Amino acid sequence: MTMTGSSTVRVAAISHDQAMRLAATEYQRFLDLLRSLEPEDWTKPTDCPGWDVRALAAHLLGMVEMAASLWENLRQMTLARRRGGVYIDALTQLQVDERADTTPTQIVDRLAARAPKAVRGRRRMPGVVRRRAMPVRQLVGDREEVWTLGYLVDVILTRDPWMHRIDIVRATGAAHVLTPDHDGQIVAGVVTEWATRHGQPFELQLAGPAGGRWTLGRGGPHIEVAAVDFCRAVSGRGPAEGLLRTQVPF
Repeated sequence: MTMTGSSTVRVAAISHDQAMRLAATEYQRFLDLLRSLEPEDWTKPTDCPGWDVRALAAHLLGMVEMAASLWENLRQMTLARRRGGVYIDALTQLQVDERADTTPTQIVDRLAARAPKAVRGRRRMPGVVRRRAMPVRQLVGDREEVWTLGYLVDVILTRDPWMHRIDIVRATGAAHVLTPDHDGQIVAGVVTEWATRHGQPFELQLAGPAGGRWTLGRGGPHIEVAAVDFCRAVSGRGPAEGLLRTQVPF
């Protein structure tokens, strides 16, 4: 695929309907992964500092419950702001802290019940609202960006469980389900944004079911890596050199 440039305001590059199909599938795959874990897997450390698998799953449950209910959304936002510091860090830690006594079985059961409601809640956001810019700029790597609410709802809220699914697979050795029609679309979106952030020519070959080949301009470096490792690198999780140091939000 040949890449092109983009605007300075981050918007969802896919339709709202397509985004919601990806969201529903990703929630189900995350739930299936949790159901496949052995009891001892839940205490294993992940790539997220200070979080074991249970804490990471608790965060994801918190995000799902936030998306499923306007009241819960407002409640979490208010409490996170009261904590101070970096808002997203305060929010995610609030989600983990509030579910500190939740058992793995309870997490799985609540996620199964809330995930369809989260998709419906995200789907119901009208276009006029999705087109609005978020009030606070978001820091990505060393840059501040303006995001629309649609970019958050249609893209980031699906990338977050997708990347955390990788975190859990790496922590536990569980089977990783990757397909071109789902994971390949998510990876393609990451590649597009990565390219627009650095704006330099490249040839990129990503291996695996979610991979593909992309080019921008001529004379750039040839990068060949597994699709999952590419996403980990640009998320700040894995080793990164050259253009792979350009970060993309998850």
